[in-house]
Amino acid sequence: MFNSRQVCAYILHGNMSEPFDCVGCKTSLYGRRFILVKEQPHCVPCYDKLCAKTCAGCGQPIGHDSMELFFEDKHYHERCLRCFHCQLSLADQAFSSQEGALLCKDCHSREFATQCHACNMPILPGTRRLELDGVTWHDACFICQSCKKPIGSQGFFPHKGQYFCVACHENKMSPRCKHCKQALPEGGVIYQGVFWHRKCLLCASCRAPLADQSFTSHQDKPHCLSCYNRLYTNNCEACGEPITGQEEVKYITFGERQWHRACFTCSLCTVSLVGVGFYSSNDRILCGDCNRTQ
Repeated sequence: MFNSRQVCAYILHGNMSEPFDCVGCKTSLYGRRFILVKEQPHCVPCYDKLCAKTCAGCGQPIGHDSMELFFEDKHYHERCLRCFHCQLSLADQAFSSQEGALLCKDCHSREFATQCHACNMPILPGTRRLELDGVTWHDACFICQSCKKPIGSQGFFPHKGQYFCVACHENKMSPRCKHCKQALPEGGVIYQGVFWHRKCLLCASCRAPLADQSFTSHQDKPHCLSCYNRLYTNNCEACGEPITGQEEVKYITFGERQWHRACFTCSLCTVSLVGVGFYSSNDRILCGDCNRTQ
């Protein structure tokens, strides 16, 4: 900020027998206006000639009858202290100096303040801002690209150089549940290449939740193992137990009959018939050796 001063001239009255002369022109100062400079009296013309500062704005002397403003080591007429860019008077304004040029607050902001990425206006000191990846926004300008509402201090998601509030990101970017078609932000289940809410993945028969248990499918519909075995499985010809829908359960089919892989053995000698030739005799299946002995 600047400082100011007004030079005061005095008139001396008193005993004129004592000399009181201008230090410049030696003229008696009794009854005349004079100015003290470092305790030495000057008449007004000598003051303006010898002591007045030179205005940094116009280059002219700052006379005794002018308001003198000074900033750092430079002096100005009151009328000459102006913004370098817009010429606004700085006599009653806050201003700054940039490389020797005086700038009002607005011009300094336009020239040197950080620009908002959204509105391209300067972000003034003390203004709430948000900085992200080297880019700065006014707090009110950092908005969701979908609903256009300020994100503020809420959570958000970046997507292809744009930013979305949590609600809009879930609504527009998150996968949709196969069953209810609602957004599935996290914690879902992938079944048959599509997403499901855990609560929406239910057995097509008994409606039991399947997310935390083994299950299988029939005609592209999920079923718990109990319902699948009850509705669709056959019993093993050898042990009589059901051949379940679990993927790890291997089985052999011959005609309309089925066997667990481990149960597919010769009816006489019980040698495994998996991957080898066999013979069917009535309800029995036989290896080659047992078939020849019959």
